[in-house]
Amino acid sequence: MKLLSVNLGRPRPVPYTDQAQGVTGIDKRPFDGPVRVAAPGPKGSVGSGLAGDAVCDLRHHGGDDQAVYAFAREDLDDWERELGRPLTNGVFGENLTTDGLDVSGALIGERWRIGSGVVLEVTSGRIPCRTFQGHLDERGWVKRFTRKAATGAYLRVIEPGEIRAGDAIEIAHRPDHGVTAALQFRAVTTERELLPRLLAAGDALHPEALAKARKYVADQAH
Repeated sequence: MKLLSVNLGRPRPVPYTDQAQGVTGIDKRPFDGPVRVAAPGPKGSVGSGLAGDAVCDLRHHGGDDQAVYAFAREDLDDWERELGRPLTNGVFGENLTTDGLDVSGALIGERWRIGSGVVLEVTSGRIPCRTFQGHLDERGWVKRFTRKAATGAYLRVIEPGEIRAGDAIEIAHRPDHGVTAALQFRAVTTERELLPRLLAAGDALHPEALAKARKYVADQAH
């Protein structure tokens, strides 16, 4: 398992976002060299956990629990075949493009050691948005991405440090609850009956998803 590329975005104006200034950092490109990774701070006030990476819409992106976004090259290859077009590393807005790792099948709370010191922890899958659809210019993209549920994974930073393309990825910790990023995604999007199962992941789960699961269980009890 290894890191194929570390991808960074720069703010650029586009017609397909509702971000206040009309800019997005979703178009991320591989960076040649080491990149510092650290917990950025609370969502809503700060962006990416990667130095030099732009997160423009702080309402929905960035913050400690969405500090890093990872996507598997294998899933990009699958989409290449389905869409009939090349997809470069970073094109899905992912910071990390991985090889040999089942990212969507990663467990909430699973920890990855990358290179010599960085440790990241899986918090949730990625919810597609209109900016993602506009960026790819694929009709019905939000529904297609949701239907496949190969979401990639958001991660929080447990141990900061530097990473670079080619670094080895090791699974340092794997919980036994069975709640994957893909299951979490399905529960908060199309299969709400799965929400109670998310509680097994506890505080490792993204706080917004945890709150949704708790509310669903409370509502069902009444």
